[in-house]
Amino acid sequence: MNRLAAESSLYLRQHAGNPVDWYPWGDEALAAAISQDKPIFLSVGYSACHWCHVMEHESFEDDATAAVLNEHFICIKVDREERPDLDHIYMTAHSVLNRGEGGGWPLSVFLTPMGTPFYAGTYFPPADKYGRPSFRRILHAVHDAWLNKRADLETLGHNIADFVQASAAEPDDGELSADLLQAAGTMLKRIHDPVNGGFGRAPKFPHPLDLRLLFRLANRTKDNSFADQARFTLTKMAYGGIYDQIGGGFHRYSVDEKWLVPHFEKMLYDNALLPPAYVEAFQITSDPVFKRVACDTLDYVLKEMSSPPGGFYATQDADSEGEEGKFYVWSEGEFELVLGPNLAPWAKEVFGVTPGGNFEGHNILTRAIPEIPNEDMPESKARLYAARSKRVWPGRDEKIVTGWNGLMISAFARAGAAFNEARYVSAAEKAANYILTHLRGPDGKLFRTAGVGQTPKIAGYLEDSAFMIGALLDLYEATFDPKWITTASELADDMTARFADPAGGFFATANDHERLIARPKDAHDGSVPAGNGVAAEALLKLGRMTGRAEYVAAAESTLRAYRGLMAETPTAAGQFLLALDSLLGPTQEAVVIGPPGDETNRVLADVRARYAPNGFVAYHDPGSGPPPAHIPLLQDRPAIDGRVTTYFCTNGVCAAPVVGAFAREQPGVSAEAV
Repeated sequence: MNRLAAESSLYLRQHAGNPVDWYPWGDEALAAAISQDKPIFLSVGYSACHWCHVMEHESFEDDATAAVLNEHFICIKVDREERPDLDHIYMTAHSVLNRGEGGGWPLSVFLTPMGTPFYAGTYFPPADKYGRPSFRRILHAVHDAWLNKRADLETLGHNIADFVQASAAEPDDGELSADLLQAAGTMLKRIHDPVNGGFGRAPKFPHPLDLRLLFRLANRTKDNSFADQARFTLTKMAYGGIYDQIGGGFHRYSVDEKWLVPHFEKMLYDNALLPPAYVEAFQITSDPVFKRVACDTLDYVLKEMSSPPGGFYATQDADSEGEEGKFYVWSEGEFELVLGPNLAPWAKEVFGVTPGGNFEGHNILTRAIPEIPNEDMPESKARLYAARSKRVWPGRDEKIVTGWNGLMISAFARAGAAFNEARYVSAAEKAANYILTHLRGPDGKLFRTAGVGQTPKIAGYLEDSAFMIGALLDLYEATFDPKWITTASELADDMTARFADPAGGFFATANDHERLIARPKDAHDGSVPAGNGVAAEALLKLGRMTGRAEYVAAAESTLRAYRGLMAETPTAAGQFLLALDSLLGPTQEAVVIGPPGDETNRVLADVRARYAPNGFVAYHDPGSGPPPAHIPLLQDRPAIDGRVTTYFCTNGVCAAPVVGAFAREQPGVSAEAV
């Protein structure tokens, strides 16, 4: 067993038995490279990465390849989910070294002993194929270059490091206007697939931020075609193989344009980001399909991705028994055996099951017949799920990632509030308490990750703080417990103190973080939203809820720093554009004052069920004492005649209070229906 056996990361421990003399990233590895005067081979991946496992089996488990690595290189293995800073720096370097070519995982980078990159690739096969040179050919070529062209490699490495640092965004003098939103909408319309939904060609990713932006654009412009595109894509995904028709939840992406064949890994962040899009679609349309998919996805997380003490696990593998997707696919015979002669014929039609299958002789279940009310559906799904559960399960990475948990807390809180579903709110509270107890230090700083029962050791990043601030604001609106606003403010103060760039926006790492070759900025939406974009939206909302102008100013400064990105590459700036829409407003506030009881509960359920993208809801029971001072919206708002009273405000200007329950058409409650 090599040094990785003692690591907390599952991905690193998966390589502990390799003959490669792996180091984790750290002082020991970097010092070894300097003292032995060897270049570094850096391999970055994650536990659910299919091609990471392939390269491990082909190369890292091969004694001859390991011998070359051990003789000529210091080998470092990094879990990208633990160290997004290293992943960002060296993925950017890969793009530069390969003239803009897209990267991926495993990420394979060769560094000088000082950590500067001079050659990079992704997966390398064990023999020349796929148009790629073999891994051993690469190793010998790099070793030869290190011996004979070292000065050139060192110069190149320094130049790349300088470029990575210089790639951070600079403030833009242009106007933050709705024109940026309209231009983004035009772009999304142009790349929308009118036949299958989604954007662009295969492979297709869900793009939940862009779908939510389309709803915002429809709300802002009253152009229903934006919302139509979002609804169409959400429906197509819900009926495709990318969605687990039996167990709920979404796979990572679709390898084809029809959402049929997924890359079967399941990531916590995908299943956190998609439910809010489905919740909003239901709020707008009242279509039960959207509510069903949101709830089934959250129920999947509760069943399969939740730790007993409350935190949410990170990933489920694509592979089981060495085959990608084996856990999820069905033969016709299996399907019929599980359901029997009474249920199978109908269920085969519904789920598109055929003798030849739709994927390598097997069936990926889809909804070939979309929505048919049938009392047999729950029984059929339950039987299929029970039968599938007896198979060998895909591996699960049980580390708890703070930022991803923040996204998941938001999803549960938003759905719980919109659907008036207490168990979802309870799950959000439980997870938030877990993170704040186990992944926050006595000094108030967040950590990045730790397994259940493990002591965290990796400092948190911008996305961890930003995602948790947003989560606590959503949790406040689901519970109206003012402690969540207090904690959100504490995290925001820490974030602005340690991550802020005086020129605008935030660095991905804190000012007390380990020194690397660059201090990156989290600018582009990727598998998770850009940390700067989430920080902007969260600070804007927190500032408006607490009346603290410095939060609003920091949010606007951040958006100004990334105005150029929004203008030039809107498809990489969905989260910034959502925050911009919030900045431009109008902001809609519903302040509810009244005693607990059925009438108050009806009012709260009604206002929280509405689509109000730039709005928020606050509540206070006057019988509990004076309203909390740190939420000014609640001040000087009486419950008239002792009954529940609702104050509807737009940009801080309030209409006459509404006493008692009200009709759904009450003006000022929400944005116009789209």
